Amino acid sequence: MSKSFAQDLKKIGKFKDWEVIVVSETTGKVCFAQSSPVLQAPKKNKRDARLFVTFRPSEKISNEISTTAGYEFNKNNTVLATSGNNKFKFDIKQQGFAWMTSNKKEKIMVKVMKKGSRIMVSGYNNKGSQTIDHYSLLGFTKAYGTAKKACS
Repeated sequence: MSKSFAQDLKKIGKFKDWEVIVVSETTGKVCFAQSSPVLQAPKKNKRDARLFVTFRPSEKISNEISTTAGYEFNKNNTVLATSGNNKFKFDIKQQGFAWMTSNKKEKIMVKVMKKGSRIMVSGYNNKGSQTIDHYSLLGFTKAYGTAKKACS
């Protein structure tokens, strides 16, 4: 991380298992709620995984959901978020991150995350091994609201 980037990054709140960060870029503010997994499988393989919901007002982007498992996702397998009976597929995988292309699906996933207590994200590495990251949704609703407000 470059020094200038770190100086423009502000943690503006922590809500149970979620935190809110605001980044000031030349193109404008970016606000996001993020969380790290409370549980990872396989356990022996420690990875820097995260789940994000981002707002980029200057690009008219809201509710952008992305995830990283701490490795490059396998192009042939699906990255999937599951909460209860709800399943959400991430369509784009690049540079170790996965995104959805449908804002409609993202809005539904946000609703599910507000009601749920946990969401699991499964992905596959280049060797074809599956990883599952369990995220707690405690504090998500407050973190989401704070991130949204910070960029409105």
